[in-house]
Amino acid sequence: MQHPTTCGRVFESLRGELLECVAVGDHFCEPRALHVVAFFDEILVHTKGRWARKRFTLSPWQEHEIIRPLFGLVRWSEEHEQYVRRYTVAWIELGRKNGKSELAAGIALYLLEGDGEEGAEVYGAAKDTGQAKKVWDVALRMSTLSPHLRGRITVNRRDNKLIDEANGSWYETVTRDALGELGHNPHGVVFDEVISQPDGDLWEALRTAMGARTEPLMLALTTAGRDQSSFAAVMHQEMGRVADDPARAPHVFVYRRNLPADADVWDEANWYFANPALGDFLSIESLREEALEARANPRAENAFRQFRANQWVQQQTRWLPLHEWDACVGEIAATPAWMLPKLAGRVCHGGLDLSARLDLTALAWIFPGDDYDDVLWRFWIPQDALHILDKASGGQATVWARDGWITVTDGDVIDYERVYADFETDADQFAIDGVAYDEWGGEAPRQELGNRTGVELYPIRTTYDRMTGPLQELELRIKARRLRHFGNPVARWCVDNLTVISPRDDPNKMRPVRPDRKATGARIDGAVALVNAIAAQLTAEAGAATVEPSAIYV
Repeated sequence: MQHPTTCGRVFESLRGELLECVAVGDHFCEPRALHVVAFFDEILVHTKGRWARKRFTLSPWQEHEIIRPLFGLVRWSEEHEQYVRRYTVAWIELGRKNGKSELAAGIALYLLEGDGEEGAEVYGAAKDTGQAKKVWDVALRMSTLSPHLRGRITVNRRDNKLIDEANGSWYETVTRDALGELGHNPHGVVFDEVISQPDGDLWEALRTAMGARTEPLMLALTTAGRDQSSFAAVMHQEMGRVADDPARAPHVFVYRRNLPADADVWDEANWYFANPALGDFLSIESLREEALEARANPRAENAFRQFRANQWVQQQTRWLPLHEWDACVGEIAATPAWMLPKLAGRVCHGGLDLSARLDLTALAWIFPGDDYDDVLWRFWIPQDALHILDKASGGQATVWARDGWITVTDGDVIDYERVYADFETDADQFAIDGVAYDEWGGEAPRQELGNRTGVELYPIRTTYDRMTGPLQELELRIKARRLRHFGNPVARWCVDNLTVISPRDDPNKMRPVRPDRKATGARIDGAVALVNAIAAQLTAEAGAATVEPSAIYV
C-alpha cells in the first residue's frame, strides 16, 4: 500500500550523520535499525566478566535475528498519520545464560534515552522486586559505566528508579504486588522470566496501559518452564501459533528457541538451537559438564532439558511424559460430538470420578478394540466454580466450556440430575459392561444410576492395591500406542497434572502406586476416571464380581 508520505523519520546517527528513510508502504526501515545497533555499540558497554567495560557490539544473532527486525520493520498508522514500528509485543524465549538480561537492559535504556520519546516511562516487571532488579541492576551498571549516560541519568535506589530529568523519562521496577497502584503510561515494559508469574494479572495490567503511546514496546523474556497449565505455558503455546502464522498477530515479534521434544538432547549439534550464544560468550565446556551430570541423574536431566535445551518439562513426580500421551491422539476430534457416531453400539467400560461441591466431575468410557482402545470423556462443573478452574488451567477452562468439552451446570454445586441424564444418554448409545467409581461419597449416585439404567456400578478405593494394576496397565497401553483419546484437551490437562505416590516402606519392591491428589493442587479427575475405567475393564475381563487385587493387580 502506498501512502501520501515517505517514511520520512530522520535519525541523527551517533557518528553525526543524518539518516533518512524515503521508502513508502510497510517496509524495513534501515535507518531505524542502524540507530539501535549504533546505540548498543557506541553508548553501551558490557557489565560482567571478561567482557566488562567493553563495547556492547551485538552478536550477529542478536543484531540480525532480534534487534534489526524488532526495531526496523514499520507500518503506516492511519491513526497517528506516520510510520510506526510494526511490533508492540516481543517474546524472546531462550536457554539460560544466553545474555537475555544484558540485551533486555540495553533495550530498556534505548527506550529511555534513544527512542526520541519525551516523558518515556519504562518498567521492569517481574514476580517480585528481586527478579525485576536483575535487569534493572544491569541497566544501572551500564549507565554508570557509559561516559554518555552517566551524566544524564540519576539513580533513586530507594524506588529502584533511573531518571533522565532532561527529557522527563524514567525506568523503574514494578511487581505484581503493585497491581492496585498501577496508573502507568508505559512507553516500554521489560517483562523478565514470565515463567515465574502465578497468573496473567500483571501482564494484562501493563499491556492494557500502553494504548496512549505512539510506539510502545512490551518485551517479554523467559526460559522454558515446568507447569504446563501456567500463564507462561499458555503464552508459550500462543507464541508458537503466532510464529507459525504471523498474520494471527502481526504486531507480535516471536523469537523462540525450544529444542523439539523428539530431538536428541545429548547431541551437541542440537544445543546451538536453544543456545545461540554457544561458542560466542556461552561456554561449550560448561554444557558438556552439565550434560555428563544429567545423563546419570534424572533430576539433573530435567534441569538440563529445561534450562539448557529450553524444553518445557514436567515436574519430577509427574506420572507420564506428556509427549507419550500426545502420541496416542489418533484422530483429533473437532468437537466432543464428533466421536459419538464412531463409538455408538460398541461395548465399553466406565470410570466415574465424583466431585465435591465445587470440583470437576469426570466420566470416562473405554471401548476395547482389536488394535486400539478408544476413550471418551464427559466433564461437568458448577457455574460458580468455573473461575476456580480457569485460574488453575491458565484461563483455558472457559474455552473448554465454550467448545463443549465441559458441561457447566447452574449454581454453586454440581447438578447431579444433569450427570444422571447424560449417563442415561450414554447408556442408550453404548453397551456398558460395568462402571467403577471412587467409593468416597458415591453410594447415592450409584443407586440412582443403577436404578435408572440397570448398569452395574461398583466401588473402588484409591489405595495402592486397588490402583497399581490399572495405572500400570494404562501406562503399558500408552507406551505401546494401544490407546486413542482423540485429543480431548481437558483430559490432556488432567493427565499432565497426574502425580503418583508410593509408600515409604515397600519391602517387596513391587512399586505400588496410587494417584496423589495433593501433590500439585491441580485437577486430575479425568485421569482418575480413566484409571477407574481400566479397573472396570480388567474386572470384566477377569470375570470377577468385585475389583480384587489378588486377581488383577498383582
